Amino acid sequence: MSQSTASAPQPLAGEALGRAYKAVSTLYHAYLTGLILTVVTRRDRADAAELMFRTFRHQHLEKFLPGLKLLGLDKLPHAVACAQYHYLSNHLGGVKVEFMPESDRKAWVRYVPPRWIFHGTAICGIPSELSRAMLRGWHAHNGVSLGNPRLGFVCTKQTVDGQDSLEGYYCEYDHDLAPEERLRFAPGEAGPPFDPAQAPRMAGDDWPAERFRKVERNYAMEYVRSVLPVMAGLFGEADTRFLGSVTGKLIGMQFHDEVAALLDVQGDTGEDFARLMQRFGEAVGDAVTWARDGADLWIEQPPPRIFRGLAPLPSAAVDGWHSLWEGLLAVHNRALRLDLIDRCDRGDAVYRWRLRGGSVSV
Repeated sequence: MSQSTASAPQPLAGEALGRAYKAVSTLYHAYLTGLILTVVTRRDRADAAELMFRTFRHQHLEKFLPGLKLLGLDKLPHAVACAQYHYLSNHLGGVKVEFMPESDRKAWVRYVPPRWIFHGTAICGIPSELSRAMLRGWHAHNGVSLGNPRLGFVCTKQTVDGQDSLEGYYCEYDHDLAPEERLRFAPGEAGPPFDPAQAPRMAGDDWPAERFRKVERNYAMEYVRSVLPVMAGLFGEADTRFLGSVTGKLIGMQFHDEVAALLDVQGDTGEDFARLMQRFGEAVGDAVTWARDGADLWIEQPPPRIFRGLAPLPSAAVDGWHSLWEGLLAVHNRALRLDLIDRCDRGDAVYRWRLRGGSVSV
């Protein structure tokens, strides 16, 4: 193509970079919550619970044991190590969480509202089965992964049932647990108060704000990276394409103003939207470029970081991700059209969009 105008981005730094990280975590966090609600409302509660179970089991198998070692917890008693893991990993991701040790064989963890994964008013649409499935997917499997058949998790509260937190404790029993005993519910029990002085600390508590924003960005991205392929395996390509795309469009539209403000994009031209995609890409670690060819703008990037290493990459996952940009554009300027022309999941070297129509400036 004949490129008459090419982008020359100014690198983001300092507060602007921190705000860009926030834009990424905001959009992907909302997309994750939206996908859960979409499955609840457009399929059913049982399917949504199975999606939660498989997503959290996938995350567990991929992250738990390496995370224990990375956080320096792999030599601690198992119950304490597990509770500290959930405290530290979630705390760094921007989740409100508390840790309360009782002994080497019993340690509590409490997820305090506002609940991160069921963001805002979305929590009102989350059935109890989904919270239980999340615990089955991750917490109930810690003992299995650690090779300790005596370790289980006891849930004492669930926020989605109207209680003041998601709360429970890891307990090492005197006997091996049957699979159905690895997670039990004891709503009559109550955990001890949280003492910040007893909470574990790690390098990073004194990080600058933009570094915390980067960790929060990674946290949200990892969940989206996990859930889309899990959906494709569970529901098939066609249904995942529909569910992911309708969610992406809605989330892009609902969060356009917030994302654009964080990225300091104020206009409504095609170039302004290309800059939005470019700044978002920079905050993710993707080299997004754009150029004009006559009346059209062309935007391209290499395989996005959120999908790198996933093989095979379901095309439905890409369609859902692309729909986020369609939703953002629908509010940015509804007269513009964004077409995904080249895509790496179908063998192309880059992802490339054509942006055309409406009030694209010359």
